[in-house]
Amino acid sequence: MSVRTRFAPSPTGLLHVGSARTALYAWAFARKHNGQFILRIEDTDKEREVEGAIGHIMESLHWLGIQWDESTDVGGAYAPYIQSQRLELYKKYAEQLLAAGFAYPDPYTEEEVAAFRAAAEAEKRPFLFRDHRPESVGEWDGSTPLRFRTPRIARYTWTDAVLGELSAGEEALDDFILIKGDGFPTYNFAHVVDDIEMKITHVMRGQEFVPSTPKFLALYEALDQEPPIFATLPPILGESGTKKLSKRDGAKDVLDYQREGYMPEALMNFLALLGWNPGGDKEFFTPAEIVELFSLERVQKSGAQFDEAKLLFLNREWMRTMNDADYEAQLHADALDQTLLARVVPILKERAQTFAEARTMLADELGFVFAAPTINPEMLVAKQPASHPVSTKDALLRVEEVLRAASDPLSSEDAKALIMPLADDAEAAGKGGRGGMLWPLRYALSGLERSPDPFTLVSVLGTQESLSRVQTALAIL
Repeated sequence: MSVRTRFAPSPTGLLHVGSARTALYAWAFARKHNGQFILRIEDTDKEREVEGAIGHIMESLHWLGIQWDESTDVGGAYAPYIQSQRLELYKKYAEQLLAAGFAYPDPYTEEEVAAFRAAAEAEKRPFLFRDHRPESVGEWDGSTPLRFRTPRIARYTWTDAVLGELSAGEEALDDFILIKGDGFPTYNFAHVVDDIEMKITHVMRGQEFVPSTPKFLALYEALDQEPPIFATLPPILGESGTKKLSKRDGAKDVLDYQREGYMPEALMNFLALLGWNPGGDKEFFTPAEIVELFSLERVQKSGAQFDEAKLLFLNREWMRTMNDADYEAQLHADALDQTLLARVVPILKERAQTFAEARTMLADELGFVFAAPTINPEMLVAKQPASHPVSTKDALLRVEEVLRAASDPLSSEDAKALIMPLADDAEAAGKGGRGGMLWPLRYALSGLERSPDPFTLVSVLGTQESLSRVQTALAIL
């Protein structure tokens, strides 16, 4: 059997992490088994459709690295791949059900159905449309809803690839609408028809679809078709671990992560582990490794907790795997001195968790690299011991002497080898200790209370620029 999976979003909103994970698992499973992954658009709810949502969904999946084999843009043997363009197909299946006695036109008005429902509530019993099936109906002309006549009211049992054996009985079965009065099919009908036509073998889905499964199985039975294998994925829980992830808990649309400077490999890595455990302690997986290791047997049954801190950790580590040139390109800092920019990349790699954070650091915390800071004389001597009022000037004079004779540029290790002995001498002589030597140098170079160590600063700024800043500091003492 050739594995065929699908991701079938409705364009009623943007693509969020829960749906993206569903797409990822369906894609990984198909790739693992050398099958096909289909992107199908279920756009029958025209009232709720959001303009631009289809493009957003496709762009989001492309950015994540999830590529499909068949869809609206690449075509395929079962085109079209958008439901609003498949209405004649649904009508054909509806007529098949009518001919077999498994469908009938709904003869009631909305007001009459509302009255049936109200009566059931008053009697404290569930409302079931099948209790009101008409004894005889006319021909269906497409202007009224078409309902499914459930072939049998019985308990259905099926095996879910993740949850194991499941069952539901009569309470889950009713005469649901197949095609609405506007000619558009309902989800319950259209997705079954499309999965049959597109020869889908495995359906990845959320737990909210489990209660409706008997309806789907009854429809497959009426159409004399084998259902696909269902794989129910665990819900994604918020940081509290007690309820489903929502916008309040930090749920974002996929392209928000792109805008915030996350790497697609990091988000894919994170989403893969959000409900799937390949075993072992390894946390970093490339897309190829996810495909190689993925199995439905390793998908967990219980909810998966969304951990923003873990996503940030994974993203920083993925950022560190980039070579410096590629990392630099992600900073979009063409207006800055490119030699200096290349020198600060190692600092950013060490500290930034996203590229948005890296760009902010570049503009704020590391702005002194590209423009000499304004030095406050009081801050320059802030750590000068009262017993040694000239130690700051002495310290900077000694550094000036060393820098005059040093090569340009210096590595941070070479800068440390030249300057640290001066700090050791100051400590040995009781002239302010190492801090009395290193603090004024670091402040003279950066103009900041908190900055990288002075040896890194000398390496980044270059020997001549560092010497110039030390001399500027000396001039105001």
